[in-house]
Amino acid sequence: MCAASLAACICLPQLPSRLAAGLFAAYFAGLLWHKYSSLRALAFAFMAIIGLAVLFGLRKPALLTQNPETVLLYPDEVQVKDGCLTGIGHLKDRKLVVFGKADEQLAGLVMSGQTVLLGPGEGEISELEPATNQGQFDYRTYYAAKGISQRLKFTGAVLEGTENSPVARLHGLRRKIASRLAVLPRLLAFFASELLLAQNPSQENAVNMNNYRDLGVIHILSISGMHVGIYVMALSLVCAWGRLTEEETFAVCLLFLAFEIFLSGWQPGFIRASLTYGLRQAFSLKKVRVTGADVLGLTFLLHLLVCPRLLLSTGAVLSYVLAMGLVLTPGMPKLAQSCWLNLLLTPFLLKNFYQINVCTIFYNFLVVPYFNWVVMPVSLASLLLRPFPGILRIFESILELLEGLLGKISQLGIGRLIFGQITALQLAGLFTLTAAILALLSKAPREKGEIRAKKKLTARGQLAKRLTYVLGSCYLLLYLGIHFPLKGQVTFIDVGQGDSILLTTPLLRKVYLIDTGGKVAFGGQKRPKPKPQIESITLPFLKSQGISKIDAVFVSHQDADHVGDLGPLLSEIQVDRLYFGKGLLQNPGFQKRLAGRIKQTKLVELQAGMRVLDQGGHGIDFLVLHPLAGGPGENKDSLSLACSLAGKTWAFTGDLDQAGERQILERMPDLKVDYFKLGHHGSDTSSAPDFLQRINPQLVFISAGRNNRYHHPKPETLAALRQLGIPYYSTQDCGMISWYYGLGTKPYFASFLRGRLPADP
Repeated sequence: MCAASLAACICLPQLPSRLAAGLFAAYFAGLLWHKYSSLRALAFAFMAIIGLAVLFGLRKPALLTQNPETVLLYPDEVQVKDGCLTGIGHLKDRKLVVFGKADEQLAGLVMSGQTVLLGPGEGEISELEPATNQGQFDYRTYYAAKGISQRLKFTGAVLEGTENSPVARLHGLRRKIASRLAVLPRLLAFFASELLLAQNPSQENAVNMNNYRDLGVIHILSISGMHVGIYVMALSLVCAWGRLTEEETFAVCLLFLAFEIFLSGWQPGFIRASLTYGLRQAFSLKKVRVTGADVLGLTFLLHLLVCPRLLLSTGAVLSYVLAMGLVLTPGMPKLAQSCWLNLLLTPFLLKNFYQINVCTIFYNFLVVPYFNWVVMPVSLASLLLRPFPGILRIFESILELLEGLLGKISQLGIGRLIFGQITALQLAGLFTLTAAILALLSKAPREKGEIRAKKKLTARGQLAKRLTYVLGSCYLLLYLGIHFPLKGQVTFIDVGQGDSILLTTPLLRKVYLIDTGGKVAFGGQKRPKPKPQIESITLPFLKSQGISKIDAVFVSHQDADHVGDLGPLLSEIQVDRLYFGKGLLQNPGFQKRLAGRIKQTKLVELQAGMRVLDQGGHGIDFLVLHPLAGGPGENKDSLSLACSLAGKTWAFTGDLDQAGERQILERMPDLKVDYFKLGHHGSDTSSAPDFLQRINPQLVFISAGRNNRYHHPKPETLAALRQLGIPYYSTQDCGMISWYYGLGTKPYFASFLRGRLPADP
């Protein structure tokens, strides 16, 4: 624990996280000093080695400023799809994310399992971009755990040849195994690939992954490493049949596990389980008695020495926390053990995934036997029975039936709780409290006197009971604080080239969304339908705030960058009311977005002069500024709204053109706005200088994509803002931008990328 805390203190990026880890390291170092005086020198020497290893492992090489001379592409670490190559490339001293167009020759070599050397060519080297929204998956941190900080976009790379080294042949073998698994029926290919290669072969399996995640049993597929025991048992039976000695069997198992570690892509859970088996068996053969806690500690230290960035991987942290829970709960009844293991994991799940399933313990009892006695045997047997398609179809039918049942159970949503995101310090506190309770509940040390032992056990039990009440109270207070916040907000979600704005109220929270964002399709070529970005941006953001229902969604107009993700939003989250401009409902494209997705949502048409009033008295009242008449949902028909919050007036006009702005001023010549969302992403067709001068905003906001093809915001628009003396913030520079207000809180602006923002930039 001391080494883990020290490593976390060095690895973690945020200062509060480092301080918390540093305090833990100091505490455990004190325990070492007082309880193991004979091992002080050895323990602290080893701690120094760990610290130096982590510091050295986190050192970043100098950033590349020009294209590398050659890039090595292993076939199992890249993929070619629709003529594009993506994956990881290797240089002498670093790795890069690479992507670009792949010609037929390059694609053919990769698909055949050849390791390729790319020579210098046209391309662009850049740093990996961080997440720009709260709740969004951070690829920069994900790749940092792999020691990757830059990416190479190549457009004219030169193929220099292939490589046939032993390492290249191993990677080629892994690619060939993946190709052979891919021809199996979908579910068999999915589970076999997860078990052998720790990878998902198809996006079609995302539904199955989501089902496991929503049921709270995703660890079965990823972090537990439970299939190591199955492999060892099967190999031991084969070796026993071959009359091998115990030592020879151990050697065979180690060789197989080492090879499988490579095949699994160095998955942390599999490495942990393999190292644990190796250490435990080695000590057993040498007749050395070692506790499970010591074996786990040695496993972690060895793993950390080999992989200093270990604690940057969420999967690795969850795997070791789960293993630690098993060490702390020996002899517990299965139901109680399952409850405490889930409680031990819960703080990490809330920090990273924002939701839990309170019925996970029951789903575990359902899914674990299914996985052990159906999924694993059927998937592994399918590898040997590839020449028998009839049997494979039977296996696939069995999995389809059972996975369908799991899917229906998941869709019921029983036990699923959108809790919200907790901070790193809250995570540390909850985890420490849970671990302390488990330590108290574990078997008490043996005492000389029976009466004394019973008294001590009773005292420990009473303290554990009191701490359990404290733990429950902490979770309740955190839940109430997230779901009944003291602050409301206006947040411009960074959806790239598009609009999506969240408004909430304090305490009895009401939630409103203006537009949803969405991808715009260009050109006439037929391309695979992209994954809705709402799944990676807006929905995780809402979950991180504990939001599971939206009171109202306002649709400005029909353009995909404003309403493209409306359908997926309606499918994933409850929306009470959907507001849109008059005439939009007659648009066939809009009707298609709603088809099959409207169940309990009330549809309401709006036009200028109408008001959207909150009947409960604690929501937001909106004034409709535009449209004056019905229209098909073009830019000129954009639904435009104004509202007042904490004494400040806000206005949102979608992509309304300058003619529409003049119509607003003709109807409301005295309209004044404090904060204004600049029209049409800063285009020169909206937000006319005379309109801005008349409404006289203190601050304006621009929602536009980085390096977008329209070159928004236009230089003319920015020049007009400077001439009028109107400051602005843009999602291009700040990422998600939020304005917070509430009880006892002075309103303030904050950016996801830049922190607190001045009201007058």
